[in-house]
Amino acid sequence: MTEPQIPKLTDTLIELGGLGTRLWRGGLIVGLAALAGALALGLAAGDHLRHFSFSWLVSFAFFLSLSLGALVFLPIQFVTRASWSVVIRRLVEVMAMALPFLALLLLPVLLNLRQVYEWASPQPQHLTPELAAHKAPFLNPVFFVVRWVVNFAIWTWLALFYWRTSRRQDRTGDQALTLRMVNRSGPALILFALTCSLAAMDLLMTLDPAWFSTIFGVYFFAGGFVAFHAALTLITMGLQRTGRLQRLVSAEHFHDYGKLMFAFTFFWAYIAFSQYMLYWYGNIPEETLWYLVRQSSGWGAIGLLLAGGAFFVPFLGLISRFAKRNRKLLAFWAAWILVMQWFNLYWVAMPVFSPDHVPLGLLDALCLLSVGGFWLAVIAKLGAVASLVPVNDPRLPESLGFENA
Repeated sequence: MTEPQIPKLTDTLIELGGLGTRLWRGGLIVGLAALAGALALGLAAGDHLRHFSFSWLVSFAFFLSLSLGALVFLPIQFVTRASWSVVIRRLVEVMAMALPFLALLLLPVLLNLRQVYEWASPQPQHLTPELAAHKAPFLNPVFFVVRWVVNFAIWTWLALFYWRTSRRQDRTGDQALTLRMVNRSGPALILFALTCSLAAMDLLMTLDPAWFSTIFGVYFFAGGFVAFHAALTLITMGLQRTGRLQRLVSAEHFHDYGKLMFAFTFFWAYIAFSQYMLYWYGNIPEETLWYLVRQSSGWGAIGLLLAGGAFFVPFLGLISRFAKRNRKLLAFWAAWILVMQWFNLYWVAMPVFSPDHVPLGLLDALCLLSVGGFWLAVIAKLGAVASLVPVNDPRLPESLGFENA
């Protein structure tokens, strides 16, 4: 039996080149144009930009979850000493490096804090004075902003560490840098777990300050992680359609993309069901009210959509080996998962703004386009300054020759 031929880096384009500039400009134009349209609609609503702020929050949370998924993917690969993912690691590094720029996109929410978070209002309507006073040391605007500054500082530090160390290895070929990233990845995972959980609670759970869930951070992470793999799948396929990374990222790597989307679709559903089941049999009013709102006035239909569309449908669609190795099918399921995870965050956040009906409309689409355009512009700009492949990683040959068992 002949040994499989390992592709060479010279076999295909591994630089973004002029495509990065075009994507950067296009993303920036789309982001600014959509932002202008969303602001116009928000101002026309006459609600002090409350609807705009909620819609922006949902889309911000969605793209934040993609970059956080990328950030945690990196230390996981180093801790497990995985080799299959080396060839696509630079794409992940770029997605993680969008985090410091996402901090700027949180500003519309912070500047309109009282319109979004009831606890930030001097006179919250749905909190008793006793409960408001009890939560005030934690839920207050100053401490809220401080926590977000700390979160983004830690995420930026972690993303910069992997980005700079990996690019330094490109230049020097120093294999000891791989061990350095391995050694720091354990603590990085601990920092990520703490900050991601806290960020999820601050950003989404405190929209209803009387409700709480000890598993909500994991719920947010699980949805973001499966959406990250879906986005990574589409980005890789998109680059290959432009002639980049061809032969380097093979059907074997896409097979692993599919396996990870399949696995974390199930994991997200498990966490979502576990959270629901605990509140259902506990039957405590202040806990179940959060679900009662999301089971009525049209929100119940969104919940059913998530149960079927975010779990059962992609679970069955990705269960076969064929679906994981067929690029058209895999692209379809990746796009499907991204849509469902956006609806997941919409279902979590928007009932606080509109408990009596689903306000899905053009404003939500414009906010999604705006945040997405800015996010794409950033990763395109970053992707253009380095090779798309970590060319001197010592495990790169193993990654290029990777085959699924």
